[in-house]
Amino acid sequence: MASSDMPEATVQNILDQDSLKWVFVGGKGGVGKTTCSSILAICLARVRSSVLIISTDPAHNLSDAFQQRFTKSPTLVQGFSNLFAMEVDPTVETDDLAGPEGMDSLFSDLANAIPGIDEAMSFAEMLKLVQTMDYATIVFDTAPTGHTLRLLQFPATLEKGLSKLMSLKSRFGGLMNQMSRMFGMEDEFGEDALLGRLEGLKDVIEQVNRQFKDPDLTTFVCVCIPEFLSLYETERLVQELAKFEIDTHNIIINQVLYDDEDVESKLLRARMRMQQKYLDQFYMLYDDFNITKLPLLPEEVTGVEALKAFSDKFLTPYHPTTSRSNVEELERKVHTLRLQLKTAEEELERIKS
Repeated sequence: MASSDMPEATVQNILDQDSLKWVFVGGKGGVGKTTCSSILAICLARVRSSVLIISTDPAHNLSDAFQQRFTKSPTLVQGFSNLFAMEVDPTVETDDLAGPEGMDSLFSDLANAIPGIDEAMSFAEMLKLVQTMDYATIVFDTAPTGHTLRLLQFPATLEKGLSKLMSLKSRFGGLMNQMSRMFGMEDEFGEDALLGRLEGLKDVIEQVNRQFKDPDLTTFVCVCIPEFLSLYETERLVQELAKFEIDTHNIIINQVLYDDEDVESKLLRARMRMQQKYLDQFYMLYDDFNITKLPLLPEEVTGVEALKAFSDKFLTPYHPTTSRSNVEELERKVHTLRLQLKTAEEELERIKS
């Protein structure tokens, strides 16, 4: 079935699901994830008591989207009373992991020896912080697909890291305790303290992971554009989310070209035909999804007011403004055609002479 025959969907179903606690927004790089997650957070803030949007993308764009500086602590978004934002780095900061003098780097060195555990621990620390706060809904503006899939693997990564440390403990006995005794800080930074820290983070992320797998609490919104690579990435993401048992039933197709004017450009016509081909494929592959189409705009959507204005397209299906029956529009067309005819006649006379 062609996309033009399919009913237009919106993200209203997400706003109506009061039980939702976690909303992930992800997709291929450059498709407009940050804009979509920011607007989704704005829409949710209208119907929830409090909303937090978190950027886990190393290339933070939330500050640019809202035109306001955010840090790793929740900051109230200007113009709102219940929308907060924060940007976290998916790496462990030395200051956060530092122990007493002489042992500052031991923990981070151990973490870095296990691939991926630094990001997993940082994510766990962030979730630990978020859990102490009372936000009704938390929106994640995630990194491009590959990073997002790794984020979803963090519980397994922590499990693996803990197993490795337990293995080291059994193989080398009380080596770390001896080192800590040598530095006079057995109670503060001993072997048990290290393992206790990891186990504590593991408990947090396992608890949250159970929530992530609950469709009443968590959903994943895929953002894409009507092109082959983005369609491929979206299919890969949907398949991986199914493996992780994470619910996804919303797709936002961004940067869609609409024939709302008389497009005379051959390039634009070609792009529209190409997009239509992939739009049809999206509707065929995801006929049970809520697919929201957003128009390509001539300007960037930055700043709170621009984000609020564009949010209407998330809740009401976009329909191009057509005025073909309008007398003024027809007169403009006739005038344009006469000019083109005159130019063509002059060119013909020039060639003949």
